[in-house]
Amino acid sequence: MSESQDQYFDDPVEDSGSPGKKKISSILAFLLLLVGGTYLVQTTLAANVSLNTGSPLEFGQGITATAACSGATNLTITPNSTFVNSSRAGAHYFSSISVSNIPSNCYGDDFIINAFGNTDSSPLALFNSTSTSAVVYNNSGTFELGVGTLTGASIASGSGSFTITFTNPVATSGSVFKVTLQSSAHIATASTGLTWTSRNSAAENYWTNITYGNGTFVAVSINGTGNRVMTSPDGITWTSRTSAVDNQWYGLAYGNGTFVATSIDGTGNRVMTSPDGITWTSRTSAANNNWRRVTYGNGVFVAVSWTGTGNRVMTSPDGITWTSRATPDTEWYDVTYGNGMFVAVGASGVGNRVMTSSDGITWTSRNSAADENWLGVTFGNGIFVAVSNTGTGKRVMTSSNGTTWTLRTSAADNSWWHVTYGNGTFVAVAGSGTGNRVMTSPDGITWTSRTSAVDNPWFGVAYGNGTFVAVAASGTGNRVMTSTP
Repeated sequence: MSESQDQYFDDPVEDSGSPGKKKISSILAFLLLLVGGTYLVQTTLAANVSLNTGSPLEFGQGITATAACSGATNLTITPNSTFVNSSRAGAHYFSSISVSNIPSNCYGDDFIINAFGNTDSSPLALFNSTSTSAVVYNNSGTFELGVGTLTGASIASGSGSFTITFTNPVATSGSVFKVTLQSSAHIATASTGLTWTSRNSAAENYWTNITYGNGTFVAVSINGTGNRVMTSPDGITWTSRTSAVDNQWYGLAYGNGTFVATSIDGTGNRVMTSPDGITWTSRTSAANNNWRRVTYGNGVFVAVSWTGTGNRVMTSPDGITWTSRATPDTEWYDVTYGNGMFVAVGASGVGNRVMTSSDGITWTSRNSAADENWLGVTFGNGIFVAVSNTGTGKRVMTSSNGTTWTLRTSAADNSWWHVTYGNGTFVAVAGSGTGNRVMTSPDGITWTSRTSAVDNPWFGVAYGNGTFVAVAASGTGNRVMTSTP
């Protein structure tokens, strides 16, 4: 699939505080210790844990205890750490926690996970600078991310068990001395992507992408004069922001306290960064390629390109300094991170429209389920999901590991441009279709058409703060739509 700038502009249209104090029914606590460089777990299990007493277990072995909802049944709780390396320094992070042997008595409850330091009474941040609680919902034995943890984490649900993994863990293992697992009645105040409402964008620009981070939705555009960024705290009310330069901004991601946008044009300045989505600074891209999308994971930003010769990926530890990486010359369109793996999808090539990398540096070609134009990819609930704007009846493919892919039946043969995950739901948006430019799925396999707020060409969708938000390339006063509780 080749592309000129004219084709690009024409084709897409076708092709905070707690929500309420709740009485905690039970609390299960265990102690993480650091002894001689080995992370340890204390066997004392109670609502009030005395630190540095009792007989320790090695980190990762797991401990057992009862919780109120489990009655006399012991739950097994296993914390895990991951070593994250970077150009500055490496560290072990509290990256995931597994809970198993959960009985049916716990159906309908939320599990709330917190981590604490040695003497602090305030919980530590877990997966971004403000998220101190990780919530898991027991939906009749299927475990889903709960309110407040709908972005920044993934969950693998098993029979009476779950593992919640923080996409970008924040708390170092050495800082964690106690972890609490609490249970309470389920809080159901998050969007399911079913019902959509039109919203006014800050400007009638060609909005190409949207992300959520640090309590803010941020969208970028390929046109406009000095206003190619807009921000919103809730997806409803938007404010124009001045982009670092009037490039055609297409990629957007948030990680490590920084928003990063990438562009398909410009000379040496195809990246810009912001700490808050409001004030932006130009950065030097590794090459003047057509940078489509960017993601963050494992302590690194990774951007993929539609053009370039053997250098269609660039990486950065901070969004400022970028390095070219060797890749196949496929027209790469989107990239995501999950389960310890970067996965990129593209719109050209024969049997190789997927590539994977554990570090963003060394890439391996993979066989796509079909040679379609794969334009969007995301990760959630232990599965990668990609969507396409071509194909007959099967414009979705899924993979549990990023290497082996299976075709799935899309809800409609629309031009699916982007896909995201939140609140236990995959949501894809399209640039074509009549009243059905949204589709949703609980598992990435079975998809259902949803009525879009209006038939605009929807190019980007994101999830944050209990809300799905989509942005469009055209429309009059309605280039944003939201799905709220």
